[in-house]
Amino acid sequence: MSVARVTEISATSPNSFDEATRMGIERASKTLRGMTGAWVKDQNVMIEGGKITEFKVNLAVTFILDD
Repeated sequence: MSVARVTEISATSPNSFDEATRMGIERASKTLRGMTGAWVKDQNVMIEGGKITEFKVNLAVTFILDD
């Protein structure tokens, strides 16, 4: 039997939501072991002067707890 945990993280990118998601997962994988999936819960953009300056994603990352 395995037990999983879900933790929420946020990541940003100046280029796209896809890149923000990739960067968030890559960074989380340095700390979290046993990741099995992620859910993009929310997407936002930061705006300055009427232009998009950053893409932000909020992720729920699932990982298996060590025995």
